[in-house]
Amino acid sequence: MRRGCKRAQWIIAVILSALAAGRRLDAAGDNRQLLDHQTHVYKKGEVVQMFANHVGPYHNPSETYQYYTLPFCQPKGGKQYITEDLGEVLEGDRLVTTPFEIKFQQDVEHQQLCNKTLDAKELDMLRTAVARDFYFQMFFDDDLPVWGFVGKTERNKQAAAGTAQQQQSDLRFFLFTHFHFDIAYNGDNVIEVNVSTSASDPRRTRDITTASSLPVEFSYSVKWQPTAVQLEDRMDRYSRISFLPQHLEVG
Repeated sequence: MRRGCKRAQWIIAVILSALAAGRRLDAAGDNRQLLDHQTHVYKKGEVVQMFANHVGPYHNPSETYQYYTLPFCQPKGGKQYITEDLGEVLEGDRLVTTPFEIKFQQDVEHQQLCNKTLDAKELDMLRTAVARDFYFQMFFDDDLPVWGFVGKTERNKQAAAGTAQQQQSDLRFFLFTHFHFDIAYNGDNVIEVNVSTSASDPRRTRDITTASSLPVEFSYSVKWQPTAVQLEDRMDRYSRISFLPQHLEVG
């Protein structure tokens, strides 16, 4: 599948796959227990939790693995799993804490998550994940879903015109090491969150094609913007999606 510029399309596919599996993302029917109105209220500078859920291949949304199956940065005090109800566990959800420290209405230009040296086993695992178009899923402010890709593959133009063996041997694997969050708020409520993984920024991707050991810095940034959308309407953008594109470009 050719990678293009329409990243939003794969998000639609993942959302709809979740809906097809019986998990509604709209406020009226979500299996996740939504926070009440008072719990969603934040003061400026107050931490808003970001929990990780799972990773898995884009082309098979029913195949999922726990988030820390891949060697992502963990919280300094160690990861902690969140108690969930039986329905969520049966659906494969396993929320876990992350090291992101996102504070309400406070922009972050660049914050290090961790420095780590990836070993041969971890790099092989990441190459497999990137080759299979693995994405991650997180939840912000308890019930706002966030998706992003783990990495990307590239091949040069000469290889694209060659044999299948030449194409495979020239395939390169890149790991995304930076997460950028765009977050919308209305008054003291979080309304929307999106993540980009700097696919086009070579400073924030690492070539993991042949390395057997690789030092990597993982980092993140945050940008807050006001919006007119009300808290009770924040899940509407998910429930409005009603069709599944048959041909997608992964951007």
